[in-house]
Amino acid sequence: MMPMGGGLTTRGPRNLLRQIREAMAGGGPAQERLDKVVKTIASSMVAEVCSIYLRRSTGELELFATEGLNPEAVHNTRLRPGEGLVGEVARLNEPISLSDAPSHPSFSYRPETGEDPYHAFLGAPLLRGGRSIGVLVVQNQAARRYDEDEVEDIQTIAMVLAETVASGELLGLDELRDVEVAPHRPERIKGQRFAEGLAIGHAVLHEAPVAPERLLADDPVAEEGRLKLGLTALKANIDSMLEGGQGLAGPSYEVLETYRMFADDRGWNRSLEEAVRGGLTAEAAVDRVRNEHRARFAKARDPYIRERLHDLEDLANRLLRVLAGDQPGQRELPDDTILVARNLGPADLLEYPRDKLRGLLLEEGSAASHAGIVARALQIPCVGRLAGLRDRLSEGDLVIADGESGEAFLRPRPEMLDAVQARMQLRAQRHAEFVALRDTPAITRDGVRVTVLANAGLVVDLDTLDETGAEGIGLFRTEFQFMVSEELPRLQAQTDLYRRVLDAAGGRPVTFRTLDVGGDKVLPYLEVEREENPALGRRAIRLGLDRPGLLRLQLRALLSAAAGRELRVMFPMIATVDEFRAARALMDAECEWAERRGKTLPASLRVGAMIEAPSLLWHLDALLPLTDFVSIGTNDLFQYMYAADRTNPLVSDRYDPLSPPTLRALQDIQRQCAETETPVSVCGELAGRPLEAMVLLALGYTRLSAPAGGVGPVKRMILSLDLAAARRGVAGLLGAPRPRSAMRWRLWPGS
Repeated sequence: MMPMGGGLTTRGPRNLLRQIREAMAGGGPAQERLDKVVKTIASSMVAEVCSIYLRRSTGELELFATEGLNPEAVHNTRLRPGEGLVGEVARLNEPISLSDAPSHPSFSYRPETGEDPYHAFLGAPLLRGGRSIGVLVVQNQAARRYDEDEVEDIQTIAMVLAETVASGELLGLDELRDVEVAPHRPERIKGQRFAEGLAIGHAVLHEAPVAPERLLADDPVAEEGRLKLGLTALKANIDSMLEGGQGLAGPSYEVLETYRMFADDRGWNRSLEEAVRGGLTAEAAVDRVRNEHRARFAKARDPYIRERLHDLEDLANRLLRVLAGDQPGQRELPDDTILVARNLGPADLLEYPRDKLRGLLLEEGSAASHAGIVARALQIPCVGRLAGLRDRLSEGDLVIADGESGEAFLRPRPEMLDAVQARMQLRAQRHAEFVALRDTPAITRDGVRVTVLANAGLVVDLDTLDETGAEGIGLFRTEFQFMVSEELPRLQAQTDLYRRVLDAAGGRPVTFRTLDVGGDKVLPYLEVEREENPALGRRAIRLGLDRPGLLRLQLRALLSAAAGRELRVMFPMIATVDEFRAARALMDAECEWAERRGKTLPASLRVGAMIEAPSLLWHLDALLPLTDFVSIGTNDLFQYMYAADRTNPLVSDRYDPLSPPTLRALQDIQRQCAETETPVSVCGELAGRPLEAMVLLALGYTRLSAPAGGVGPVKRMILSLDLAAARRGVAGLLGAPRPRSAMRWRLWPGS
């Protein structure tokens, strides 16, 4: 019988953990070693019963070893998922302590175990990755409730058992063949398509948890010192980021403040310290506390609370890396890497070697997020909004990123692999067909010439320009250089990049969009006020005009890079004619500055505006005469027309880009440009999809700028198109008594 408030015979589980380690290291059959472990735990905790249950692949919990119950029940007693108190511990993923177990409504009587006399019950889950892979139970005849120290002790022991079972130290591979120590069954998760394509590879977790190499501390005092040093270094690192010293491109100020708040949280720090004092290494303590938080928060329905779980996960991973002394970029990656992350900024994604990166799977994000845009630029299949992804796979799992259906397949069956490989071969054949068309002019069947350009923003895009057959770059996003840099890019760095872009274009036209940051694109080295609604705040040209030095530096670099050549520059997010006048005045001032100093100016300079703000739709008569050209950014134009944030997955799919309102807006822009003879192009995502591109042509547009992966499909569509018939179709839709969406048309493969 356990004495009141007894706990371990030696205060703290350190002595018991050492005995468990000795039992594991001993020879003999696995079952004998497991029996020795439960006997050791029962003796040390003065318990009359100690039992270990492990989860089978069927979900059942099987009694694997016991001290005190009927030995014949071992491997014969199985509990269905959620059955009994043991099943309840596994379901809740947290300890249960009862003074009178038989009176609990979840109690399940199994006569073969012989547990009738036992009233006191204490069970703790064996957690791996926030999932319960088994349950550790101690029982006593006396009706009493176990105290907090005893609950703490059994959690520590359960954590060590979970790690040793999963690692194969306690049981061999044969014994574990049917034990679910990690996710292993094939799973399919439905998400959203961010970037098209198919990829098969092995999962690599971004900011992957560092598995503790040692669980038990040889010197607990030294481990406590290591933990304190690690926490101090972690907080200093976060403080540095908050001050802008690290120049991280991606995390917002609010996220870093949340990290700092959690790093200072007394409960988190106290849990870590208690785990170390109980005999764990600093790394094992972090792992244990993380598992407990993960199990607790994962049940929450409130999205805010679940978001805090991700913050704690990231913070724990950072602390583990601090303790391990890891530096970024030192990881060995497989040649077929499928990167798995909660979300990514552009700098994060570009840190990974392009030659090894096959696909990208995200728990969050949107097709218009940084990760989605960069993935499309790199032509990497990307699927996002995959709920619970990271908890449902392990590092190294075989996975499929299906950027066509917007799905992820984890540990796929052989027949699924065969089907996807067949689809990949078909895609390769289609790609070869697109490459064969690269030198073929984009002319419709009825003789209309269309200019097909490519969107770009990364140096790697330039390498694929010849392969796609694009006739130039219709949109070069200059902000990526700013977002991946640790500090504001200097004049020479900007000049070098723009010169390299023009050189790679080889005389083909390149249209540079000036810096488009703000909103969801945060530059941590620029001090900006936090805004309630950043999508409608100081972004793009508004930021450039508020900080003219920043914009003039970029314009100076563009003029220098284009010396003696044509330069095409357009200003983003123009909402008023006065904004364009002010921006054009800065360009004129920079030209005068260069001329006074005898610098070579571009052979020709064309300055345009992006039509992205709906306000311009009613002021084009004043704007167009001031511009050399305009380009329509459909991504932003449509989100503002429909008041639906394109980066918010809850509303991003609420509007139809080919519905009558958008088609009429596009039709009116094209008409006014034609009347004023103002060159116009479309450079949004719309221009890169065959069906949508066909509708644009039917509305009168003949200059399209598409993502690199969309150039080939759009060109093939153009070559097969009877444009006159398409124009009649769109006119019929818009002129009908009840206009319909052109999205109902499905005329070309791949549309």
